[in-house]
Amino acid sequence: MKLAHRLGYYGFGLVLGIIILIFFLSGKRASCDYSPTARVLKNIRIKERNFSEESLAFFANHSIDTAVVSKILQKGDVDFSESKTDLEPCNIYVLIGKTESGELKLHIENCEEVATVLSVEKTE
Repeated sequence: MKLAHRLGYYGFGLVLGIIILIFFLSGKRASCDYSPTARVLKNIRIKERNFSEESLAFFANHSIDTAVVSKILQKGDVDFSESKTDLEPCNIYVLIGKTESGELKLHIENCEEVATVLSVEKTE
């Protein structure tokens, strides 16, 4: 078989495969969260979120909306060196994220069904 025919068959198969993938994956909200940080953030993001009295007091004292936690869960980083990932039944993760009011550090208790923001502090 000539090289031109091989390339033609390869190209036809490639285009057909891409069309099939587009057909099956269109409209689906597929995500590729492979890094440890992305997996932890997604895991916390999909759970019910509660706030401790200490964290609510911090937000009130600094006039920061609690919606900033959602922004940090989208674009923040997990500091695994400070996090306690071997606790039972709930792990405690330290998240760091930049906001309009500065850089915040969140301590979040991640249980099976609920994620609780335990404390918040400014790092700047």
